[in-house]
Amino acid sequence: MARLAGKTALITAAGAGIGLASAKAFAREGARVIATDINETALDELSGVTGVETERLDVSDASAIAGICARHSDIDVLFNVAGWVHNGTIEDCSREDWDRSFLLNLTSMYELCRAALPNMVAKGGGVILNMSSVASSITGAPNRFVYGATKAGVIGLTKAIAADYVGKNIRCNAICPGTVDTPSLQGRMQAQGDYEKARQMFVSRQPMGRLGTPEEVAALAVYLASDEASFTTGGAHIIDGGWTN
Repeated sequence: MARLAGKTALITAAGAGIGLASAKAFAREGARVIATDINETALDELSGVTGVETERLDVSDASAIAGICARHSDIDVLFNVAGWVHNGTIEDCSREDWDRSFLLNLTSMYELCRAALPNMVAKGGGVILNMSSVASSITGAPNRFVYGATKAGVIGLTKAIAADYVGKNIRCNAICPGTVDTPSLQGRMQAQGDYEKARQMFVSRQPMGRLGTPEEVAALAVYLASDEASFTTGGAHIIDGGWTN
């Protein structure tokens, strides 16, 4: 039997990378997927995928978040994927960079969780998955100052929600990837001027000698969203190919 049959899942940043792979994986496992992204064109890849509906969502817009959660009051699984990676140290991080990072990486999750939770409580349970990173409270990574700060906050937010709602049959977990070969990473490697050198730098720090794939992270998300993980909440689940071992 499909592991997510009968469940409705809302996924952010579903137009590319981990969000896209997760939307496809959730649908294959029987879920009704509401795939959202700020870039409507990016969602075209999900056109025609059985079980997937697409909607534009700007996760920096609290009113848009409230609206989509009101329209879809039957959400069983919320998967917060959307985020932004700032490159640099504290000296490279302007107040504008700081504010944008927290808005996209943490405040958006606060808004989505806060909007979705009452409906989950009313229907008797649900699952929240929040995208964090090993570059967080787990480990420090060079030139990931504000990104790491926000992703540490995601872990704290996740644990707090898990503790507050465990008695209401709601599970909340964080997924903490290492370096995953996504369009976002590709863009950052190309921006460094020497793509091959940049790619080799990222690969060289991987004990497995390769980057992760969005599909591998999506597989973990499917498990955590499913009833197979019914005794799992409040965790920061590392999927980094041994980088932080």
